[in-house]
Amino acid sequence: MTNRVLDRREFLAAAAMVSGAVARGATSESLVVKTTKGKLHGMAENGVVVFKGVPYAGPCDGANRFKPPTKLDPWTGVRDATEYGPQAIQNRDPNSPPGTPMPASAENCQFLNIWTPAADGKSRSVMFYSHGGGFATGSGGSGKNPSHDGSALAKAYDVVVVTHNHRLGLMGYLYLADILGEEYASSGINGMLDIVTAMEWVRDNIAAFGGDPTNVMIWGESGGGAKVSTLLAMPAAHGLFHKASIESGPGIRMTPPDAAAAITRALLQELGLTASQAHKLSEVPTDRLLDFQAKHGNFGPVVDGRYLPAHPFDPVAPTISKNIPIIVGLNKDETIFQSEHLPLAQATQIFNLDEAGLHQRIAKALRDKADQVDHVLDIYRRSRPQASPTDLYIAITTGMGMWARVITLAERKLEQQAAPVFTYVFAYESEVPVAPTIHYPMKSPHAMEIAFKFNHPENSRSTGNRPERFQAARNMSKAWATFARTSNPSFDGIPRWPAYTLETRATMFLDAECRVVNDPFSAERRLWQEIGVV
Repeated sequence: MTNRVLDRREFLAAAAMVSGAVARGATSESLVVKTTKGKLHGMAENGVVVFKGVPYAGPCDGANRFKPPTKLDPWTGVRDATEYGPQAIQNRDPNSPPGTPMPASAENCQFLNIWTPAADGKSRSVMFYSHGGGFATGSGGSGKNPSHDGSALAKAYDVVVVTHNHRLGLMGYLYLADILGEEYASSGINGMLDIVTAMEWVRDNIAAFGGDPTNVMIWGESGGGAKVSTLLAMPAAHGLFHKASIESGPGIRMTPPDAAAAITRALLQELGLTASQAHKLSEVPTDRLLDFQAKHGNFGPVVDGRYLPAHPFDPVAPTISKNIPIIVGLNKDETIFQSEHLPLAQATQIFNLDEAGLHQRIAKALRDKADQVDHVLDIYRRSRPQASPTDLYIAITTGMGMWARVITLAERKLEQQAAPVFTYVFAYESEVPVAPTIHYPMKSPHAMEIAFKFNHPENSRSTGNRPERFQAARNMSKAWATFARTSNPSFDGIPRWPAYTLETRATMFLDAECRVVNDPFSAERRLWQEIGVV
């Protein structure tokens, strides 16, 4: 990651190299864009113009650690924007394959990336994407993972795509307000305030990149969906976006302050610090902080009553965003993802379950509702009479862990009787086996839709090799781009996508051939609402 200012000779050489760029409207001049802080030099790539590693905030390390985003200083000359910025400091993703190299990371991680058909003054809809990985891992672009490359989306549908990095885990959400006072009032939600700052950058600058700051869609998958849910409830984000999509990450509740304070006390104790010494946390090496994070689980936004006044969708949808139309949904076989990333011996057991093993695992998954296990299994067996024990395990854990929350969020949004909400199930099935020694197909697991909505299914091994995957990708990506432009995901070529209502509960099943199903999995939906798993 260089992100340095180019001198005149370097700039002219770079301009000459790209003067024959294939991106629509891309010339050596159009690859330089003036922002409110200075000029950026991008590049033509895959038929669009790309700006990578664009800073949107100042330093957050040293004395600025655990504090709100700082202002970005202006620069002179032309700044290189052809390489991704470092991702946030984080532990290794437990779902990454063994031996996968870690991309460059840094505390100062506030960078964003832009894909635009042309920086030509047009007013295109903007698709502002938040990456997954919970609130603890991931990146909006690191150079190692092509899944968030926005070029195919921007080129096919004439939209501007923005991804971003922001503080994660303990660095973004360690709650210090009750110990260190006003100076650290935002500490439990700084990662989200980074995102708000990136959105403010978009508001102030995206017009120079061919985007419309008055037509911004926020969207995100898994942890990114939970970030979108949280943004919908944050006063600081109000007015910075105009529609939202929550994909496999319906964020109903976030972290209560008492639970967050307990984790902070545990950290101080482990480091041998008293509450009065908490300010010394700014001097602790990041490796020690990450060691603690690895042992104590994920961090996330704290419901501090100020920056996040209440849980995003509990007990009701946030009033502040009632006029924002929303898409919310899931992948049909979400928990295949979690199961395939278990140690091989455990994964082998799950994908070869017998009835006794199914009963035992569902009882464990139900936790304090374990007395309902026979009732749950009865409903699902009636609903899916041909399903194997493994099929039922995936369906039940997907239903209780994701579908119930999708429906809860959609119906709480619907109660506002304001902007519409659209629900979906991503149903394209991959034929790829979950492991070389396990022949159960991957089907539609968590996160597989990323390659489809970004319109590049060939960039992911898990999507398989069936030619139908390209049509499924066109359907999903066009629906999302259409929603970004019009606030309605319907377009010619798929059945009309109705808004969700209690009368029909219409849900779009996204595939190579899309279909609308009224009240899908109805008996299962009623079961989870009756038991109260959300």
